[in-house]
Amino acid sequence: MWNSSIRCLFRQQGLSSLRHCSTTGTTAASSEKSKIYTDSPPGLKTKVQEKVSTFDRPFSDFLTDTFGRQHTYLRISLIEKCNLRCQYCMPEEGVKLSPKDQILKAEEIIQLSRLFVSEGITKIRLTGGEPTVRPDLKEIISGLNELRPLGLKGIGMTSNAITLQRRLAGLQEAGLDQVNLSLDTLVPAKFEFITRRNGFDKVMAGIDKALELGYNPVKINCVVMRGFNDDEICNFVAFTEKKPIDVRFIEYMPFGGNKWNSNKYISYEDMVKLIREKWPSFERLPDKPNITSKAFKVPGFTGQVGFVTAMSEHFCGSCNRLRMTADGNLKVCLLGNAEVSLRDALRGNATDNELLEVIGAAVKRKKKQHAGLENLTKMENRPMILIGGAEKKHWLLPQTNILSLINFDEKPTIPSYGHSLSYNKKLTLSSLQKLNSLTLCKRNFSSYSNRKIAKEYKDSLSIKMVSFRFKSSESGSHGCKNDSSNYKATGMSDSQPTHTDSDNKAVIVDVLNKAMTLHEAQAAGTIYLGPEASRLVKENKIKKGDVLSIAQLSGIIAAKKTSALIPLCNNINLTKVSVTCQLDESAHSVRISALTRTIGQTGVEMEALTAVSAAALTIYYMCKAIAHDMVITDIKVISKSDGKRDFQR
Repeated sequence: MWNSSIRCLFRQQGLSSLRHCSTTGTTAASSEKSKIYTDSPPGLKTKVQEKVSTFDRPFSDFLTDTFGRQHTYLRISLIEKCNLRCQYCMPEEGVKLSPKDQILKAEEIIQLSRLFVSEGITKIRLTGGEPTVRPDLKEIISGLNELRPLGLKGIGMTSNAITLQRRLAGLQEAGLDQVNLSLDTLVPAKFEFITRRNGFDKVMAGIDKALELGYNPVKINCVVMRGFNDDEICNFVAFTEKKPIDVRFIEYMPFGGNKWNSNKYISYEDMVKLIREKWPSFERLPDKPNITSKAFKVPGFTGQVGFVTAMSEHFCGSCNRLRMTADGNLKVCLLGNAEVSLRDALRGNATDNELLEVIGAAVKRKKKQHAGLENLTKMENRPMILIGGAEKKHWLLPQTNILSLINFDEKPTIPSYGHSLSYNKKLTLSSLQKLNSLTLCKRNFSSYSNRKIAKEYKDSLSIKMVSFRFKSSESGSHGCKNDSSNYKATGMSDSQPTHTDSDNKAVIVDVLNKAMTLHEAQAAGTIYLGPEASRLVKENKIKKGDVLSIAQLSGIIAAKKTSALIPLCNNINLTKVSVTCQLDESAHSVRISALTRTIGQTGVEMEALTAVSAAALTIYYMCKAIAHDMVITDIKVISKSDGKRDFQR
């Protein structure tokens, strides 16, 4: 009975006796499962499952790349949304989010995770966006927790900790056993500057909650940027003195939308040197297998420090990570833009074997290091917010290059890595009219290698690039229709712009017939000065004069001159212009705000924005001899009112 039950349980777990390299899990018949649970000794099922999970099984060929790297770690982005707007992660205006129906559902995440775990994935980390924004997060963790008998050993989550204080206990109960929290500054005002949001106290409360619940260590990720938070490196190290905290300093990396600037980059070696000036005994610890972080510790401290050196000293040789985006695309390299859709294959009723073929082909295409890119600083990729980490051009592309999809001489074309199960599908010119939305609505990240191939292909055929603009559609699985009426030549417009005439000549809008009403607008912005310039401004020791007073006057003058600076703005008689420049010593920045008001026929938000911009530029001009890494940021309208279409940010 014992041996018979073990054999049946092995079949139930898809292991037969031992799982072969290229097989997938299969379930036993319902009657057989019922027999096991009835006839087996008490607790046998749990004992056997625990024993099976510890077996040294042959590793899946599907998760082994051509360099022999075995991938045991899967990072899953649950959602693209985030409740912060960190400057190194995404543009201020946010990113274009995928429609809700294109995001993986909870059951799809569990189904794909089960497939990965059955092939050898032992650790899953949930990321975003911000995973805690997803309402079914607890249910997803609970579903993943049920995969532990198949070999899953760890469930982690990376979070900004904004809502962690009230949610973490429930997530831990569901099975979450590791947390990585993002925190780039220990200064509240600077936190708001970097994240463009409030919430520092909530993050600290989330960290305390994680420690209270027994997470050890609590890992804190800190992206270090020169001129922003490099002056806090030692403060973060001190944070590990009495708490089981593992601070991991991450080298600033380029991603779409974060406006990567080499002047912001500070290397791991420079950080270590800075720390050793305060703690000379700061020592290196042995590295664990497949670890991305170089571990260090101040002797006697409870916690430790690590450095993620993606830019200065890559760790590609031991990479064991795969990533799945929130919309179901598999990324085999964080820094690469090649993706293949598992969601479409799954929703197309692909079998487990077919899914594994797609996964295996993607893994086999993984480059030796850094996605095969020689210059990371010039790469194009998703914004970090869209990767479980080029601007993302989603399923409905504003402009899609289809040169690589069309065969003008009816011969096989170069491969098209589109979003379909047949990721290397070839097309012919005659099939252009029959293209389905899955194939035509492909991503166009315009990587260096793709541009090079396309150029060579174009030159060989001596043809021009062909592009189309797709009009948004409510129908179709991805917003595209198989109707040629959806194709519109680039540059065409559906409506007449307000500032051009019938001949497309620029004109000022005539507001003569508009009623006279009260118009008011407020705008604000920030200029980061850096520690030295901030100190000199405070002490009024800038050689060019009183920086804040002169900037205030400059803003007032600029508001009154807006129509002379912005060609098509109406000339407005302002009844009030107020500009304030407030130095924030803790954030080494100046916060600028402007209020404009008039009784007239058009709004005054442009005047408010111009006032803030001019004041910021004046500060920049007066301090540029001292600080070369100043940043003007977050210039925006805070509110506007005209009695009809009021706006409040």
